[in-house]
Amino acid sequence: MHKKKIASVTLLATAALLTACGQNKGASSSKQVMKTAVTGEISTLDSSKYGDTISSETLQNSMEGLYRFDKKGQARLAGAVKVTKSKDQKVYTFTLRKNAKWSNGDPVTAQDYVIAWRRTVDPKNDSLDSDSYQVIKNGTDIVAGKKKVSSLGIKALGKYKLQVTLENPIQYLPDLLTGAQFYPQDTKIVKKYGSSYGTSSSKLVYNGPFTVSQWTGSNLKWTLKKNKTYWNAKSVSLSAVKVQVIKTTSTGLNLYKGGQLDYAPVDSDYVKQYEKNADYHTKTTPTNGYMVFNLKRKTTGNVHVRRAISLGVNKQELVKTVLHSGKAAQGFVASDFIYDENGKDYRTSAGKLMTYNLKQAQKEWALAKKQLGKSKITIELLTSDMDASKRVGEYLQSNLMKNLPGLTVKLRSIPLKSRLADTSKHNFDMVYGTWQPSFQDPIDYLTIGGLFNLESDYKNSTFWKEINQAKSTYATQPAKRQASLIAAEKQLIQKDAFAAPLYQAGVSYLLKSKVTGFRLSPYGTVAYYWDVKIK
Repeated sequence: MHKKKIASVTLLATAALLTACGQNKGASSSKQVMKTAVTGEISTLDSSKYGDTISSETLQNSMEGLYRFDKKGQARLAGAVKVTKSKDQKVYTFTLRKNAKWSNGDPVTAQDYVIAWRRTVDPKNDSLDSDSYQVIKNGTDIVAGKKKVSSLGIKALGKYKLQVTLENPIQYLPDLLTGAQFYPQDTKIVKKYGSSYGTSSSKLVYNGPFTVSQWTGSNLKWTLKKNKTYWNAKSVSLSAVKVQVIKTTSTGLNLYKGGQLDYAPVDSDYVKQYEKNADYHTKTTPTNGYMVFNLKRKTTGNVHVRRAISLGVNKQELVKTVLHSGKAAQGFVASDFIYDENGKDYRTSAGKLMTYNLKQAQKEWALAKKQLGKSKITIELLTSDMDASKRVGEYLQSNLMKNLPGLTVKLRSIPLKSRLADTSKHNFDMVYGTWQPSFQDPIDYLTIGGLFNLESDYKNSTFWKEINQAKSTYATQPAKRQASLIAAEKQLIQKDAFAAPLYQAGVSYLLKSKVTGFRLSPYGTVAYYWDVKIK
């Protein structure tokens, strides 16, 4: 499987503190400082190597690519001022913003994009987001070591002219290019620091709304400072965002109650306690909670076993009693996230797939036991050892053993890194995880989506035919393309039950009313600071 970060549903804890000075009536505060807590550490500020939510949030606030999400969650040109497409919609030519500069004063040039993108696809860098480059010409072959890095479909046509060539036309390129893995890197700075580029806040420069300071590479505090060289600096109200790592929700909530934070995350253990608070907010995200089965093992290789388990989980009860936010999954592709050219939700068009159906689940389970020649079956469920994952695992264990007579579910909870490794090595029966999309298109869910070992293990010709048609033959025919994607999802999830959708994750938090302009990304896990103002 292509390497992909499996995003745990972790909300980035953010806070704001107003520092007011005595001024004339109507004057704004002299210092806009936001005090923020996050739940994990930065792994790297190298946009070619990051693989975690905290690093992604820091990069998205301090860097800028060709596009950026606007206040409505739509991708708009940012680092570029103009784009043209070839007749076959495979070649994009971007005119870059001439007033864009790095924080050291260097201009942001086309070559800065070329060097960054090539570093990300270079197998030597072992990027966790190199799979995003499948859509760029030769991207897949370069990552696989079959072609030279220099053959990637990106070329500097001049200092401020950039050409991007795709494998096939895609409608979601603007959304995709908002991602940190497509940011530019100052060519001069990359050459200066080499392998240590991005390993601390001083070993790179920034072209976004903020710069990063005081991050040494391992410490638990850092600061985002307003970037005076940012081309749109006048729109940024905050002078600084002070960030510290707070790993327990209770600590963050205590700081919030004590007035030391204006924003704090609320995880599932605390939702009931705070859901009626005036400061409480919740949002359903497009992040999936799901299970994947090991097709190489006899028991989980049986389609009736997989269908029984997919249908036999009471997903609404899971959300209500364990998660307390989000909603039960209606399919593998999220609802209220992807819309067609007529504004209709993809999920509505595709219908509900593998929702809870105890009667049908027990029919499939009876068929499974008959085919396997067993009245009692034991299956291991693999999860990470994070508390939230273990709680979901315990619910799945109890619910499935209750609903499917003769089933024993054994739990194995291990560190996330080990869980990912065991899954890739086929050392599991079924595995629970969460996954956050990179762009707003069903193809992301159906070909990456946290679907471990999909390409190596899943050989259904109908599915791959529909996927390939969506990628190529119907790439510029939206209605036919969507029909192929719907057919592919039904084959993968409903007929073959390669994976079992469980829920769409939610995020919940407390936010003081004095903080305005605070936003989460369209994917729900990254906080945007550049529009924040403290009243």
